[in-house]
Amino acid sequence: MLQETRFKQLQEIIDASTQDELIWINGYLNNILSAKSPKLTSAAIASSGIKKMTILFGTETGNSKNLAIQFASAAKKQGVMVKHGGLDQYRLSDLSKEEYLFIVVSTHGEGEPPETAKKFYDYIHDNSLSLSHINYGILALGDSSYPLFCKTGEDIDNQLNLLGATRLFSLKKCDVDYEEDAKDWFQQILGYSTSSEIHLAPIANEVAKQSVAKKVGKKYYKGEVVTNINLNDSGSLKETYHIEITSDEVIEYEAGDALAMIPSNDESIVDSILKKVGIDSETPITTAKHSGTVKELLLNHLNISYLLNSTIKKYASLVGEDIQDIRTDLLHLLNTYPVKDNAQFIEVIGILTPIAPRLYTISSSPQVHDTEVHIIVRRDEYISDGSKGYGHCSQLLGLTPVESTINFYIHKNKHFKLPNHDKDLIMIGPGTGIAPFRSFLAERDAVGASGKNWLFFGEHYFQKDFLYQTEIQNYLQTDVLQKVSLAFSRDQPKKVYVQDRMMEEGKEFFNWVKSGASIYLSGTKDPMSFDVENSILHVFEKYGQMSSEEAKSYWDTMKNEGRYQKEVY
Repeated sequence: MLQETRFKQLQEIIDASTQDELIWINGYLNNILSAKSPKLTSAAIASSGIKKMTILFGTETGNSKNLAIQFASAAKKQGVMVKHGGLDQYRLSDLSKEEYLFIVVSTHGEGEPPETAKKFYDYIHDNSLSLSHINYGILALGDSSYPLFCKTGEDIDNQLNLLGATRLFSLKKCDVDYEEDAKDWFQQILGYSTSSEIHLAPIANEVAKQSVAKKVGKKYYKGEVVTNINLNDSGSLKETYHIEITSDEVIEYEAGDALAMIPSNDESIVDSILKKVGIDSETPITTAKHSGTVKELLLNHLNISYLLNSTIKKYASLVGEDIQDIRTDLLHLLNTYPVKDNAQFIEVIGILTPIAPRLYTISSSPQVHDTEVHIIVRRDEYISDGSKGYGHCSQLLGLTPVESTINFYIHKNKHFKLPNHDKDLIMIGPGTGIAPFRSFLAERDAVGASGKNWLFFGEHYFQKDFLYQTEIQNYLQTDVLQKVSLAFSRDQPKKVYVQDRMMEEGKEFFNWVKSGASIYLSGTKDPMSFDVENSILHVFEKYGQMSSEEAKSYWDTMKNEGRYQKEVY
């Protein structure tokens, strides 16, 4: 027991400390205790708390998986029995056996679960389950720049609670710089598991730190457009722009990263909205994230061009209309289903989501252009109520004249990076999926990498749509590229895609992989990425003489080794 004066001093320190400081103090004392009392091992301490836990992950890029593996390792060192794995591999019948369940999951698209988490997500939402025996915690990964930040984690957390499970720890939402927040969350879990009296503890010495690094906000660059050309020839059904942007300072990026920008809305459309509603453009408005005049918010902060389905449903509820499931813009909604007055329009302002940043994979290498970034932008088209519309940012960038100024930041992609210079590389990038591979090839050329390179590229027509044809031919002639396989789907009666070329050259493809080559995939998610991945498995089966289970296992090993990476959208 402490003397009263010393106890009061300790209490004063505790009361004045932040949560992060308490975590460090607890870890510091725990380390001293371990050094002075070797018999008090973490396994012995753990006997009074959680003895067994399950850690599951749902991931698209690998961040959730990596965290789950780190957490499982740390828990095992504390003497806790751990079962961990992906939500896609989890036996749903095992939910009836769980006692302590922890899930790390990311969010994609419009608040959708990653593909690997969809089976679990649908199961808990579509079935009447009794989960009162489960104690759980959810760590949600996301990007706060997007309107539905950590929505999948929120949904799973709420549904487990509705089904009777006990929330041991509040939902933890992590932004793109997630490492410290994620570790803090699991430190609390380990604190709970190691003692009924201690609720905060370090994840061994690997995680305990004497100071917590302060988060650094996004660094914005001011750039000037120096080149903007359409890569498609006349007569093409597509418009794909090659845009070069320079800055007065060195731009900190790596091959595989993306340029991110938040576009302003078209002022003429904003003026049309204000005129339609009849509201003064200087009317002050305050939302959860922004304050300003109604025109300022509509112009610079709120999405009005391609509304989320959830926003349209809220709009329908506000105006009392039955609106079909469409993708459209705010002006169209106001014209078709008008608001009754300015007060109702201000309510509409409250349901609009922030303008989401647009990401464009960088197609240049910092080894060649340190104050410059290149991007490829395909002008998106969509049909709304029988009329053709264009993607807001892709339209804006495509029409941006040379000498224009844009503000942007670099979106780091930790899980789409070049392998070592001596490793062979198979790149599959149809259409705008060529972007990161143009960057990869420029970098490998600049550093004199000894690894071999094989590119698969596909588009509609050879004559009209062969993006970067001259550059690719030059890389072949200079032996930067050892092999190129092309698929132009509309040049013959039967359509041919990159996955068809993979099967045709499957024997050599598998030999490259068997010899240590990594596979990288970039481009549209649906259906291209699914078709390509199915073809990879078929190549393994046919030319590796494997069963379907063996091919899957072989591919899983490649993924775990970092030899299969993808960036799809």
